[in-house]
Amino acid sequence: MLEKRAMDDVDQALVHALQVAPRASWARVGAVLGLDAATVARRWQRLHENGAAWVTCGPGTGLSGSGCLAFVEVDCASGDLMAVARGFAKLPHVSAVEHVTGDRDLVLTVMAEDVGALSRWVVGSLDTMRGVRSSRTHLAGTVFTEGSRWRFRALTPRQVESLAEEAPEPRPTRSPDALDRRLIVALTEDGRASYTALAELCDSTPDTVRRRVRHLFAARMVQARCEVARPLSEWPVAVIVWARVPPDQVAEAARSVTGMREVRLCAGVTGRHNLLVIAWSRSVEDAQRFEADLVRTAPTIVVGDRAVALWTMKLSGQLLDHRGYRTGAVPIDAWDVPTGPLTE
Repeated sequence: MLEKRAMDDVDQALVHALQVAPRASWARVGAVLGLDAATVARRWQRLHENGAAWVTCGPGTGLSGSGCLAFVEVDCASGDLMAVARGFAKLPHVSAVEHVTGDRDLVLTVMAEDVGALSRWVVGSLDTMRGVRSSRTHLAGTVFTEGSRWRFRALTPRQVESLAEEAPEPRPTRSPDALDRRLIVALTEDGRASYTALAELCDSTPDTVRRRVRHLFAARMVQARCEVARPLSEWPVAVIVWARVPPDQVAEAARSVTGMREVRLCAGVTGRHNLLVIAWSRSVEDAQRFEADLVRTAPTIVVGDRAVALWTMKLSGQLLDHRGYRTGAVPIDAWDVPTGPLTE
């Protein structure tokens, strides 16, 4: 397994490059880093095979009118937590599973085609799952920022600008058809999959897939991200904060919060709290410092609850071990939501 000391400056620069341009060719990445394509490809293969870094995709903001996002707190019966968590991790519409501290055992990130599908799953599957004592569902409204915007900061501004030059021109979104859906699901497993590989997986042609994938990204129907194992990021502790903000000041507070480097996600949510913030911290003590910085940055925020992730078992469809290294994937599929009883 790759250790922290093995991720040198070149590795960090490579990861940062793929955070800016996740599907860039190795020739383009190498030119920006001052290396040949074979060297950067070999470096990436080593990082990826060791579970230290990976590229995935998730449904983007262009699909916001085509589905719903929810955060679900789950309480487990004594002794059943791991079995319950593993059961959730296998589900394609559960994109994240975190074992956390505080007044709940697990926090799930769930994607569904609509609120009706979400409700049927909660009532017919989640709440009847063996080992689940209770659950609380919070619908997400506006997602102000998400994980794909997090950066390593290993490149110069000129290098970042060079990589961003070929970003596709924005295009209008549309309702995804069957091929779009298959491509979105396939990209969540491997965000750098070739057009040929995607064509084989989705029963299409490389030329058609190339056009479709470019449109999906340009319309922000998918959003790619390059992730690293948490210990290698120097931000190994994930903290979740539930907060209340005056309803007419949520957007203003969120704009302030999203400027904080540690913040990975900021979303408006329903329920007792109306703002959810997920951040990375350097330590548990630093997580407490982050909370103080949060309320200084956005004084209208009142923190109602907080939790620290003890183990992020699944993140954006990627399965992680207890140290945060990738071990496999379950492609995200918001259109595949079971409504029958779940089994372990």
